[in-house]
Amino acid sequence: MSQQARTLRIQLLIGFMCVALVVYFVLLGRAALILITSGRPAAIGLGAAILVLPLIGAWVMVATLRAGLAHQRLARLAREQGMELDVSELPRMPSGRIKRDAADALFATVRSELEVDPDNWRRWYRLARAYDYAGDRSRARETMRKAVQMQEAER
Repeated sequence: MSQQARTLRIQLLIGFMCVALVVYFVLLGRAALILITSGRPAAIGLGAAILVLPLIGAWVMVATLRAGLAHQRLARLAREQGMELDVSELPRMPSGRIKRDAADALFATVRSELEVDPDNWRRWYRLARAYDYAGDRSRARETMRKAVQMQEAER
């Protein structure tokens, strides 16, 4: 499957999931309003509590989509500038995941690049990708957030 077809498939899946969530939020909100308008105190309390869930869900969905779009923008810019990590030659496990030793070596290389040029968002982006390849998702997200902030400040 080509990269373009894979990207389109992922975008369609994301779109479908967003539409499904919106439908779910609407149904949940509708159920909450039915409870609130029932006039019974317990139902009103429960309805009010349920009404908060779609609001939280919508906020999380929008925040996640915004972060994803920002990450895609950085990936595109890094690729255009020849700064994307090339992991095509790294040894992989049968699952397709990069072997731990190779990911750790990649991380060490990228970390040393960052130490030389710490004010460059591209280096932070590469470090976030290296964290991801090494399996450290929380640090990858944190580092990617920093790369996004730095790139936005540069614009």
